[in-house]
Amino acid sequence: MLVLVAVHALAAVVAPALVRRWGPRALYLVALPPAATFGWALAHTNQVRGGDPVVETVPWVPQVGLEIALRMGTLAWLMVVLVGGVGALVLAYSARYFTAGDPGLGRFAAVFVAFAGAMLGLVVSDDLVLLYVFWELTTVFSYLLIGYDPAKRSSRRAAMQALLVTTLGGLAMLAGFIMLGQHAGTYRWSEVAQDLPGGTYLAVALVLILLGALSKSAIFPFSFWLPGAMAAPTPVSAYLHAAAMVKAGVFLVALMGPAVVGVTSWRVTLLAGGLITMFLGAWSALRQVDLKLLLAYGTVSQLGLLMVVLGAGTRDTALAGVAMVLAHALFKATLFLVVGVIDHQTGTRDVRELSGLGRRSPALAVTATLAAASMAGLPPMAGFVAKEAAFEGFLHGNAGDRLVLAGLILGSALTVAYTLRFLWGAFATKPGVQPTESGRPGWAFLAAPALLAVGSLGVGAFAPAIDRLLAPYADQYPSVETPYHLALWHGPTLALGLSVLAVATGVGIFFLLHRHRLHPALRLPFDGASVYHKVIGGVDRLAVELTGATQRGSLPFYLGVILVVLVVLPGGVLLAGSPWPRNFQLWDTPLQAVAAAVIIVAAVSAARALRRMTAMILVGVSGYGIALMFILHGAPDLALTQFLVETVTIAMFVLVLRRLPAKFSERPIRSSRRGRIAIGVAVGAVTAGMAYVAAGGRLATPISVAFPEESVSYGGGKNVVNVTLVDIRAWDTMGEIAVLVVAATGVASLIFRRTRDLGQRSAIPHQAGEQPAAGPRWLKMGTGPEARRQSVILQVVTRVLFHAIVLFSVYLLFSGHNAPGGGFAAGLVAGLALAVRYLAGGRTELNAAAPVDAGAVLGAGLFVAVGTGLTAMLLGGEFLQSALLDFYVPVLGKVHFVTSAFFDIGVYLIVVGLVLDILRSLGAEMDRQSEAEQDDVRTKELV
Repeated sequence: MLVLVAVHALAAVVAPALVRRWGPRALYLVALPPAATFGWALAHTNQVRGGDPVVETVPWVPQVGLEIALRMGTLAWLMVVLVGGVGALVLAYSARYFTAGDPGLGRFAAVFVAFAGAMLGLVVSDDLVLLYVFWELTTVFSYLLIGYDPAKRSSRRAAMQALLVTTLGGLAMLAGFIMLGQHAGTYRWSEVAQDLPGGTYLAVALVLILLGALSKSAIFPFSFWLPGAMAAPTPVSAYLHAAAMVKAGVFLVALMGPAVVGVTSWRVTLLAGGLITMFLGAWSALRQVDLKLLLAYGTVSQLGLLMVVLGAGTRDTALAGVAMVLAHALFKATLFLVVGVIDHQTGTRDVRELSGLGRRSPALAVTATLAAASMAGLPPMAGFVAKEAAFEGFLHGNAGDRLVLAGLILGSALTVAYTLRFLWGAFATKPGVQPTESGRPGWAFLAAPALLAVGSLGVGAFAPAIDRLLAPYADQYPSVETPYHLALWHGPTLALGLSVLAVATGVGIFFLLHRHRLHPALRLPFDGASVYHKVIGGVDRLAVELTGATQRGSLPFYLGVILVVLVVLPGGVLLAGSPWPRNFQLWDTPLQAVAAAVIIVAAVSAARALRRMTAMILVGVSGYGIALMFILHGAPDLALTQFLVETVTIAMFVLVLRRLPAKFSERPIRSSRRGRIAIGVAVGAVTAGMAYVAAGGRLATPISVAFPEESVSYGGGKNVVNVTLVDIRAWDTMGEIAVLVVAATGVASLIFRRTRDLGQRSAIPHQAGEQPAAGPRWLKMGTGPEARRQSVILQVVTRVLFHAIVLFSVYLLFSGHNAPGGGFAAGLVAGLALAVRYLAGGRTELNAAAPVDAGAVLGAGLFVAVGTGLTAMLLGGEFLQSALLDFYVPVLGKVHFVTSAFFDIGVYLIVVGLVLDILRSLGAEMDRQSEAEQDDVRTKELV
């Protein structure tokens, strides 16, 4: 089963290429995965009928007990047959429905077969979480199929409507699944069903699950989205809205029905919602003039009928329900495909414009009549067998069942009425209407609907054989003394009489409405779609008002709101009754108090500062104080990194601040600054309190306790911090360096808004028209205009220290496994060397010092880091697994080497590339702007 799902996914990937090569004919190839699914299900028929379900289990997320658990019993077998068989026929039909020049055909083929694979995964999932994953995949794919033509507003709105309704229902269903899974200790439904909770807990879980099922199957009050989804191409409607997607909710109800048969809320919700849906859908179908919309509302009505029959909770109604699922898929898919042929051949689906089509296309009319007879419940069709079984199932119940039976009879009569309206509207010769011009469709176009119609006839004729296939599902319900069996003829029974009554009543309703032309007056007292649009419009209006009230364009205001919420909510919880540790110790050494005082004074002074540069220096002092705190706590690696980060940050701030006004505001408001200081102090107090409570309230033993020992045994190094980063938790570091690469790309993208400026990201040896001067100079580009503006002392110091700093960074890189250092700290040191070179000589000197593209350095670092992990996999290990190598080298002696050093080299290159990118982005671009402004000033002076 998992292989079949994977084959569908592969077909979805290659489908666009196939369509580009062969056009619509490629759909025949795309139909092979669903056809193979159909054949596979038929091959396992005897196994499933014998009560031996097909089971597959593959580990998924073993840490949390999730697995890809697949199970195909009787119900799943029926759905697999429908998903595969109908899907293959619809795809073959689509090869004639679409034209070669259709620009969206490749995407349609890919999404359609992907949807078929997701639906296959849904119906065979035994794990509830996996079922939900496939459930939401069908939602996404149906959204793409309904919105097939994004240029049409109706398609976009219908797709969004279906997505919102079914997604919200799916989220509620997930909550119900979690409730059941957490109670049972497993998410495998075959096991959860044996250990269901009781009382209100179970009732709430089932109601949440029903929200998902009812929204997916368009049951009241969620019925409105399905008719709107008819904006999709007709093949989509034939599959998603007749045989597949809308059956997902019906399938879920049928799957869970045997286990929750005794829960009152389950039964009442399904019976009430199903009956209301059946009446509203049939009532709406009778007033439609579009054949496709008529079938859409008819689908809504019959989905309600399915929910009623499957929700009754008896053995006989369950048998009738699954038989009706089969019958409905066959006749409704047929009728949608027939409408597609009519639309394709005539260019219209309006019953007021169609006339005489039955005489011009007799084969099409016969096909439609067979399917319509099944929909109306006429013998010897599958619909008749299923409807009679449903009547029989409710005949022998209590008074409530008799009331439901009366509703089913009335709903069946309305079904007959709109079935006749469909046949009359599509094929009758209408007085006063010009005969519709239409060519006869080819056999390839008619093959799919004809096969489905014949299948409906065959199911009715061979009802006993179908009964033997479907009875194992019904037998899961409480047994009865005389179980009902599907058959075409049971004799002159009361159920047969009720079927005759429903047909006669339906014929009478049709002729009454048709003769008196009452269809336009058949208006519903309310419309679910209008309610939906009012709700969405209200949400949009609320969003506009809320945005206008809160989004004031002030970054301090936004940040202030976030911080105030942080103070009020977590701070309130801390004050209300947090588990404060009893043992309180101010410091380990008085020097920590001194460092804390420096940090606090610097931070408060920074908040009070009026000048940007002053505030930046004070923030740096606060950061250096934190680094001192790390040293006092015995964490030299953290202290080194903190020192370097603060230094690099100050350098970057200088690049930006030189282009900003010296003061924060020309008119500083003292009260505003006091308020910001108060918020900052409160946030600091709350954050410190949260950290203190979290650290003091620890119950479990930290995993880091074992890190010192593992750093030697697993990582082969004595520096716990570095070994943790590149060995023990290398996956975390991989994510962090990926973020750094994204950040560097973002910085460059924000700064360089013009394509011609992107060249400054690369190394530029010198400005246009400039030639490196001959003779002695302290820097390589020391004669440039930027270098001439700098102090000679700074240039001399840079010349003396640059290479030593770079060499020191290399030393930190390779010594970090056993001593303070590592790739990150070493990269910051190298970045500082480049920053000093830039400050001494400007952007031309920076480009001369690092004549490489910053993006190439970033890419090389990421390539080395990822390549290290992949190499470990290719050699038989796990991703990012390290190897310890001890060997003897002449002169050097015994060498201890860990392969994670290559990963650290990748980190080093990424940090260097990031700093280089920022220097070239912020620094070089601002230099260019400054020079342009100076040139403008000189030009004005000359003028």
